[in-house]
Amino acid sequence: MKNQALIVGGTTGIGKATAELLLKEGVEVIIIGRPNKNLKKSESELAKMGSVKTIALDLSDLASVHEFAKGMAQQMPNLKYLVNAAGYFSPKAFLEHSEADYDKYHDFNKAFFFITQAAAKILKDNQGGSIVNIGSMWGKQAIKATPSSAYSMAKAGLHAFTQHLAMELADYNIRVNAVAPAVVVTPIYAAFIEEDKIEETLQGFNAFHPIGRVGRPADIANTIHFLLTDKSAWVTGAIWDIDGGVMAGRN
Repeated sequence: MKNQALIVGGTTGIGKATAELLLKEGVEVIIIGRPNKNLKKSESELAKMGSVKTIALDLSDLASVHEFAKGMAQQMPNLKYLVNAAGYFSPKAFLEHSEADYDKYHDFNKAFFFITQAAAKILKDNQGGSIVNIGSMWGKQAIKATPSSAYSMAKAGLHAFTQHLAMELADYNIRVNAVAPAVVVTPIYAAFIEEDKIEETLQGFNAFHPIGRVGRPADIANTIHFLLTDKSAWVTGAIWDIDGGVMAGRN
């Protein structure tokens, strides 16, 4: 039987790029995505590379999340990998944040928590596996030009979640790591930039990164793939800065 991977938020961007890498090596991929146009489009595109299935799920609907988590063992008995990749980002001043703004970010973590719990039980039964969370540079460092207090609070929590799970699940041969990207060209910016202008707009952040350019989904996916596989068998509890050098310094 093929190993299975669950990617929470894999219809676009980093999650989709990770799915492509896993499909190329024969892993069966299950993708959770919002019920929108990207879901079936991504399934159609990825199906050319291997066995893929998409599941429509609103991560802010906790009842639906719990219902999905209950059925995971039946849907994916050969689960080996989990990637928590879903996200939303829209800078907003702290003094203007509403409760709805706050919930939009933290609902993701609540969904990740219970989906990961269900996944970890399957991985335990399967004698091990690997989990990678997509955190953020903003969870480590504040950037005044992009005020994101609720987003950063959620991502910092995801970093802590990663380290706690690494400790608790190590006895079951389950490794848990995270990546913390800086500016990567993905549709996540569509919340405040017109989708057809994301590429052009983000070029203004090239010089923000010491390496001289913004990131691409493949830059992050390659590291996620490495952390999922046995090539990183002695790595757990790590939050890796995949950020073009931003955390090292500034140009």
